[in-house]
Amino acid sequence: MKAMMNDASLMILRVSFGLMMMIGHGLPKLQMAIAGGNIQFPDPIGLGAAFSLYAAVFSEFVCALFVIIGFKTRIFAGFLVFTMIVAAFIVHASDPFFMKKEFPLMYAFAFLSLMGTGAGKYSVDGKMGH
Repeated sequence: MKAMMNDASLMILRVSFGLMMMIGHGLPKLQMAIAGGNIQFPDPIGLGAAFSLYAAVFSEFVCALFVIIGFKTRIFAGFLVFTMIVAAFIVHASDPFFMKKEFPLMYAFAFLSLMGTGAGKYSVDGKMGH
């Protein structure tokens, strides 16, 4: 019973944080990337606005989708942790903690937890025996 509750809790964590990331952050960036035109996007690590946008789409949409379904969760959650650390400490470096840094850090800690635990039984990883 305890193992089942742990696995269900991991599924809730994965799906809820993954969906919020994918729909609330990744989807708008994906739509921006698809729209084309002149890309106006922050370049927090100096690799260009277009690269930064596509990297954010990969992390916040694609990686979030893989976390939701629980596929290679530890790897894809790592991309999300990195992206959220960049958001908190580089993109929002000069912003107040409770205005802009708090949310990316909450996401980072949730995805960091999934890196440590894995996806649980109710996931693609669980079905594959990982």
